[in-house]
Amino acid sequence: MTKAVLITGCSTGIGRAAAHLFASRGWCVTATMRRPEDAGDLAAARDVRVEPLDVIDLASVDRAVARTLEAFGRLDAVVNNAGFGAFGPFETAPEWLIERQIGTNLIGVFNVTRAALPTMRAQKSGVIVNISSIGGLTTLSLNSIYHATKYAVVGFTEGLAYELEPFGIRAKVVAPGGVATDFATRSLSLTFQSDGGPYADTIAKVAATFRKRAASGQSKPEATAEVIFGAATDDSPRVRYVAGPDAVALLERRASMTDEAYIKMTRDNFGLSG
Repeated sequence: MTKAVLITGCSTGIGRAAAHLFASRGWCVTATMRRPEDAGDLAAARDVRVEPLDVIDLASVDRAVARTLEAFGRLDAVVNNAGFGAFGPFETAPEWLIERQIGTNLIGVFNVTRAALPTMRAQKSGVIVNISSIGGLTTLSLNSIYHATKYAVVGFTEGLAYELEPFGIRAKVVAPGGVATDFATRSLSLTFQSDGGPYADTIAKVAATFRKRAASGQSKPEATAEVIFGAATDDSPRVRYVAGPDAVALLERRASMTDEAYIKMTRDNFGLSG
């Protein structure tokens, strides 16, 4: 029996890599994105349907799920990957950006999950794979709004696992570390004006540290896609999956420290101490 998956945020990066990987492993794929014209090579990929989907537009979500069922007759997995990052101080973040961050990264996950569950309950099988971040398990400077959404995705997924188990549906969360995508460019929004205002010094130090880390190498989207596929096909009760050696190393270090020691280490690493 051929399985079907719907993946959000497939225009670039992790979502695109996941769509190609699932298709290569024999799955039928609905690869969704806000602008289907950005599909690129997915448009011609075998067993891949490209559908428009804006995760904060309920009608758009319902259409994409309905078209998946029309095309494939079932829905075995959903990968909630769509999201973006908000970088900068919370105080200077405009209200519209806060709402968009929460809407896309969290409410969008709710919307797509809710739309998929009736079909999965009827099938008595399925898996919801939510993409959080290492930023949903630990913190860095000037990412407070982003952390709020990604921590929420982790908590939502773990809570959901209890509810769905009686119906044969699994809930999984994948937390990637640094990935070589356009997340830090096209998919990054700033919470501050160009001069940085009262936070200018902090912004300069933190941005310089992030640039240095990015230059030192990041995981490829394909590696994270493998973790996502592994989560989607894992029938065990495991809920949390960490992707990327940097994420694994950071979590291991945090587990060995007190919260106070970790926060001090992070401040030191970003040049914010003293």
